[in-house]
Amino acid sequence: MPRTLQMKTSLLYPCFFFCASLLCAQDGIRELGILPNEVEETSGLVFYNGRILTHNDSGNDPQLFEIDTLSLEVLRTVRISNAENVDWEDMAQDEAYFYIGDFGNFNGDRRDLAVYRVAKADYDSSDTVSADRIDFTYADQTDFSPTPRSNWDAEALVVLGSELVILTKQWQDLGSVAYALPKVPGSHIARNLGSYPVNGLLTGATYNPTTQVLFLIGYSELLLPFTLRFSEVTIDSFFVGDGERINLNIGFAQIEGITFSTEAQYFVSSERFVNDNPPITAASRLFSFSIAIDAEPVDETPEEGNQLLLYRRLGSGDLGYELQTERRIFGRAIFDALGRRITYTRADRISGNTVDISGLRAAIYYLTFYLDDEILSKPFVLD
Repeated sequence: MPRTLQMKTSLLYPCFFFCASLLCAQDGIRELGILPNEVEETSGLVFYNGRILTHNDSGNDPQLFEIDTLSLEVLRTVRISNAENVDWEDMAQDEAYFYIGDFGNFNGDRRDLAVYRVAKADYDSSDTVSADRIDFTYADQTDFSPTPRSNWDAEALVVLGSELVILTKQWQDLGSVAYALPKVPGSHIARNLGSYPVNGLLTGATYNPTTQVLFLIGYSELLLPFTLRFSEVTIDSFFVGDGERINLNIGFAQIEGITFSTEAQYFVSSERFVNDNPPITAASRLFSFSIAIDAEPVDETPEEGNQLLLYRRLGSGDLGYELQTERRIFGRAIFDALGRRITYTRADRISGNTVDISGLRAAIYYLTFYLDDEILSKPFVLD
């Protein structure tokens, strides 16, 4: 969306500043800091090889930015040479590709909606890459006359198996419709998977294939950010039940992106917001929250034989592990329960099969390994 959002002024009620603190529920979200100026219009997020990847939205350069989760510095910029950022709004990933949604459609009249597909192998090896293009139209859109605050806008994208799912941002109805299309280049007709009464404006989504949990993110008519959580999501049953709505206790923020780093840890970004009347300025920021994981015994053996086992001798300041994998290892990290990276070790500096944890205070942590197409993570507790 544009940097200055006069078009949203009608959503700001005079009582906003007095009631905002009363309408926010406690949910454990934590602000990690202000994002760099290069990504002040951050829109989509994914977590890859221990870093946040993001892009800016409409009218900016066709670039991806890698951000360190501790310093929040931009560590790398990758340009997509054959793409144009008409209105990039979200991104997602699978084992082999990144997907970038160029489907922002505020007026509802775009006929060039697309998703760009970038191979991870290319991304890993060069700072300039090319992308495949996945063009699409909505199966049930027949009217393309320009209408500001359209129901055909979209800002959310997830990968679900062999398909992409795009979720619309309905300015008029304050709901969302999910559309599916193949994640392969070509021209496609996106089919309707159903709708959901969001009661707000949907701006991002992430789907965790391990837990089958879908998180939607957006803001209400009072511009208060929220998440919606759906469990056991499938392509044939996308909106399951009523969804669990959680108001994010971060005050005023134009929330735009969400991604996960582990089964329990999530990152959320906000775009820089400027409003003329009333005069409001809010910096672009990064947040993190954690969710509870089912304590019942589960089969935690990753696909294709990858396995991580943890052990610790009583009184020892070292955490031992056994990592079984045939994949290439990029690095090893420890995260806390808020998703903050505490330590990071490059693959060429990993020796032995123990980690020094003597300097950590009592808390829940996650030992994490970055493989070439997978993140392997296990929790451990210090008390």
